[in-house]
Formats: sequence, C-alpha cells, structure tokens
Amino acid sequence: MVQNKRINIISMGVDLTNLNSAVARVLELRQVNKGAYVCVSNVHMCMEAFDSPDFGKVVDQADFVIPDGKPISVAQKLLGYKDAVQVRGQDIMNALCEISGAKNINIGFYGGGSDAILDQVKSNLIVQYPDIKITYAFSPPFRPLSDEEDLNVVENINTEKVDILFVGIGCPKQEIWMAEHKDKVSCVMLGVGAAFDFIAGNKKQAPRWMQNSGLEWLFRLSSEPGRLWKRYFKQNPRFVWHFFFQLLKTKFPKVRSQ
Repeated sequence: MVQNKRINIISMGVDLTNLNSAVARVLELRQVNKGAYVCVSNVHMCMEAFDSPDFGKVVDQADFVIPDGKPISVAQKLLGYKDAVQVRGQDIMNALCEISGAKNINIGFYGGGSDAILDQVKSNLIVQYPDIKITYAFSPPFRPLSDEEDLNVVENINTEKVDILFVGIGCPKQEIWMAEHKDKVSCVMLGVGAAFDFIAGNKKQAPRWMQNSGLEWLFRLSSEPGRLWKRYFKQNPRFVWHFFFQLLKTKFPKVRSQ
C-alpha cells in the first residue's frame, strides 16, 4: 500500500507525495472497486476550507489530497518536510491518461462547460495518447440536476465501468459533488478544475518555468483578470497571513495563532 503522510496547512490536510506516488495511490484506490475521491488542492481550496467548516470536512474526508498549488508544497517544505514537491492536477491527469490503455483503465469526464469542449478534449487526448480508453463523457448544464437526471448520470458512469472519472466543474462545487457521489459510483474521482479547458486549448497554460517558480497564478490572472482578480487578491494575502502564524507557532510554540 502506498503511504502518504497528510500535513496540515492552516486548516486543510494535504498529503506529502510526488507524481509517481500519486499515480500509484490513485491506481490503488481504483483496485478497491468502490467510490473514492481525490482533491487537487491549491490556495483557493485551502482558504475555502478555512472559511467553511462544512467544506473543510469535504476535503478532510477525501481519500487523497494532492498539493497542486506551488504555495501548498512550499508550505509543506517550510514546515520541515524537505521532500515536499508540487504535484499538478494536469500532470497526474496526463499520466493516468497515458497509461490507461496499458493498464486497462476506463477513463470518464464530467464537466467541461459544453459538449463541444468535451469533444475537443477527447479528440486531443486520443491524438496524444492513441491507446487511451474513454468510455464516458458528460457536460452537465449550469443548474442543479434533477433527481432523475442525477440518477441517470450515476447509472451511466457505473454501466460504462468507469475506473477514473475526471471532474471539472470548479472548486468548491466539484469537491462537494464528488463527496455526495462517493457512495453511488464505483470509480475514483479527481477534481481537476480548469484542466478540460487547458486540454481543449480554450485556455493557455503557464510556461513550465512559471509553474515551477510558483508564478502560475500570475499567468492565469493576466489571462483572465475579470474572473480571477478577486480570488487571487483576496485569498493569496490571507493565505500568507494565516500560514505565517502557523509557521511561527510551529517554530516557536509559545506564539499564539492569530
């Protein structure tokens, strides 16, 4: 069994892992043949969990929490875990798609925003990974599903024997959806946020050097200022503030947290 130590960042536990270990953990969860979900964590998710105890429980109850955001893995390092590394959701998604044919893994997609985007996602992945096994894809409407519609979604996911379901409907919506469906489906769900748009080519990804240096947020902000400015200018400073006092308390236990 793959062992991953969960490290508390402010109020959110994040597993200490790397890409190979993360892939192995997802494959291990798949072998159990019951519902499981994986949170791909960043600063936004961390502060959502801090602000909402109910959402914090959703993340805490996840089978696996990956340090997708660079600040999250840096925080793990600063807390003394020198082997901490960033594991981007896009990278683990690519790794799982790449081995799906050889490992006989059925891949599914839920989200994307439209059927056209999902069609482009499937086409691009088939070009990149010719042996990929895609058995399910559904783009839900921008409204809550009726009980009957939701039942059809669950039945289709299970009928198509999906092993790994990538869920891209945005944080915190996708994490809540995965938690609500864990006992209904027999697959491993990964919340991958904007990954579908990146794969489809609707949004540009930051250059690797910006990803590695922790500046991916700046690239995304410059690409979508109208949508993302509030998230980054509100949440990033708050994350730094609260983590600073967590770190201070860790190094100097007599210092009170703020």
